[in-house]
Amino acid sequence: MPETIDAIIIGAGLSGLVAAAELVEAGKRVLIVEQEPEASLGGQAWWSFGGLFLIDSPEQRRMGVKDTKELARQDWFGSAGFDRDEDMWPRRWAEAYLDFAAREKRDWLHAKGVRFFPVVGWAERGSGMATGHGNSVPRFHITWGTGPGVLEPFIARVRDGVQAGLVTAKHRHQVDELIVEDGAVVGVTGSVLAPSSAARGEASSRDVIGAFEFRAPAVIVASGGIGGNHDLVRKQWPARLGTPPTEMLSGVPAHVDGRMLGIAESAGARLINGDRMWHYVEGIQNWDPVWNLHGIRILPGPSSLWFDATGTRLPVPLFPGFDTLGTLEHLRTTGHDHSWFVLTQKIIEKEFALSGSEQNPDLTGKDVKLLATRVAPGAPGPVEAFKRNGADFVVADTLDELLAGMQALSPDVPIDTVRVRAEVEARDREIDNDFSKDMQVVALRGARKYRGDKLIRVAGPHKILDPKAGPLIAVKLHILTRKSLGGIETNLDSQALDAAGTPITGLYAVGEASGFGGGGVHGYRSLEGTFLGGCLFSGRQAGRAVAAL
Repeated sequence: MPETIDAIIIGAGLSGLVAAAELVEAGKRVLIVEQEPEASLGGQAWWSFGGLFLIDSPEQRRMGVKDTKELARQDWFGSAGFDRDEDMWPRRWAEAYLDFAAREKRDWLHAKGVRFFPVVGWAERGSGMATGHGNSVPRFHITWGTGPGVLEPFIARVRDGVQAGLVTAKHRHQVDELIVEDGAVVGVTGSVLAPSSAARGEASSRDVIGAFEFRAPAVIVASGGIGGNHDLVRKQWPARLGTPPTEMLSGVPAHVDGRMLGIAESAGARLINGDRMWHYVEGIQNWDPVWNLHGIRILPGPSSLWFDATGTRLPVPLFPGFDTLGTLEHLRTTGHDHSWFVLTQKIIEKEFALSGSEQNPDLTGKDVKLLATRVAPGAPGPVEAFKRNGADFVVADTLDELLAGMQALSPDVPIDTVRVRAEVEARDREIDNDFSKDMQVVALRGARKYRGDKLIRVAGPHKILDPKAGPLIAVKLHILTRKSLGGIETNLDSQALDAAGTPITGLYAVGEASGFGGGGVHGYRSLEGTFLGGCLFSGRQAGRAVAAL
């Protein structure tokens, strides 16, 4: 390790690696401390689908999508709903991020070798009003290589820094305290943890075998959020989303525990917007789990019928893929922790994607031949594996058999089978002509006007009970923890601020630990593709600011 260090980075996830890469570019000496073993280099980003929010990209234009920064700003601020004094810096971060996404972001990544799948996805289609939540146009750009593909250039740059003697990585080093002297953060102290052979994502031990202290003029907190700590999620659960769920799945590994947030607060940093969070309602139990309560999110198209635990169809506009938190808020009023999709084989083949790099081997492995099978008959291999092996799937030839299977998976919650049948049959009647008062039918027909949706994402409208579209499928859906939208308040240089709004000398925060910028750049709701993007932008801001010291 070099005798002097210019910066200490706490956490080896995407935002920390981006900051480190920027510092290496500037010839600075960097120490990365990470509590997990080297196998987990890259953190949560490695597991991600690799979606990135871009504005007016070449990929959008080739797909016939007309996007502008003004439209994106309308969508962002309509979704964020900024309404607090604490939103001053998040607002500024949002404006800066929109500039980044509309101008430099794609070129910057492209120069590093990052490429995108040509079909742009349409995530979070919205709450139904132009000024409300949601993306007015498709903006979800899937990275060729998914999450690992986003990480690749930054890991490579950091490893170059290691070879050049500029970067030292200390895995199994858990920070317990930030050293504060004369109001400035000047270093870190913590525990050396026992070596661990845990594979990526698996829980590692917290056995302590030693202690450490490192000093530097800048410390960057890049430790992530709270999604792996269900007790903390429940503690910060907002009343506006109802009561916290009794049962949840984890969309992130256990090491996403939020402990550095409290440690930063003890050093004087101000935490804001802790009650803003982003959890999914389309979680399914992973039949081949890596971590405890490992859940996978279904990325659904708009055709599946959505019922609550008792068999009541969800209200307009809570259709699959439209309004994540609106759906979560509604479901928390039902008194149950699960809900149901009812669909057909024809729908699952075209509309079910699974979030995560490991669930998309074609995109992750950059395998063009395997990718071509997505437009062939049959569902993608990982989806079929869940249908075959997953504990939450019911497959049947008749609606009676399907309903019986659903009831068997939730014996303690009576399902109103008469209501479900009535809803399915009524919806099917709406398919008989080109007119409809069923807004979900209207929405899926509208979606197919977008070339990308018609090609690979939205099934042709058909009757659920059409035997040619079968078999019938039901999926039991669980709440899946994912992201915290609040965190350490920062200015546009990613400097952590104290309670008075004054920058704390030597302390910076990036990624999810900073609410992806400013302490909550998303406000109340995300437009998707903006979590990795927030890590990229905030990490870059911090790296460049520290490099300029």
